[in-house]
Amino acid sequence: MKDLDRQICMHLQENARLSLSEIAELVGSSVPTVSEHVKRLESDGIIREYTTHLDSAACGFDVTAFIFVDCESSVHYDSFRRQCRLRKEILECHAVTGTASHLLKVRVRNTAALESLLSTIQQWKGISKTQTNVVLSSHKETTALPLISDR
Repeated sequence: MKDLDRQICMHLQENARLSLSEIAELVGSSVPTVSEHVKRLESDGIIREYTTHLDSAACGFDVTAFIFVDCESSVHYDSFRRQCRLRKEILECHAVTGTASHLLKVRVRNTAALESLLSTIQQWKGISKTQTNVVLSSHKETTALPLISDR
């Protein structure tokens, strides 16, 4: 990725609502050049989407948890991942090493909703066990990549 692309992406990570002219001013380039770079970054899949980050507690989602899930066999991975994509409470699904095959990040309204989700996951074909860690408080949470070092 070129330095200009990194700068553009850095500014868009901080504020995806910046106009092309604002980005051009921040990176010291012209609007047509920035526009061309943004279109290429989008078509190359580097910029995948523009989103809004909501405060989960303010939206009524008071419980965040990480669930380690162990599948009996890799034969069940595709089905498991497909099920995860269908559940809105499951924000992230990662294949991991260690004592489980997958790690899920979930957000639910309360512990009753977490219990219900766990019961559902445990009934999916091929799931041998789950282990849940409930988040007490979060001190840093970001999706921004460190594209430019802070030396």
